[in-house]
Amino acid sequence: MSIDRIVMAFAGTVILVSLALSHYHNVNWLWLTAFVGANLLQSSFTGFCPLATIVKKLGARPGTAFN
Repeated sequence: MSIDRIVMAFAGTVILVSLALSHYHNVNWLWLTAFVGANLLQSSFTGFCPLATIVKKLGARPGTAFN
């Protein structure tokens, strides 16, 4: 699996989990959703993603977005 797909899968999972937690536990979990969305937005402009850097160091193969 490429770094791009790992980042997208992780972001989608965190968003869905935080939405479920905000519905069933506490509405403040929506801040996690906002953080992930903001990080996705800034990485689309800058090309820098902290998770991509970590996954690259763990040995995942590069994709087209994060080299």
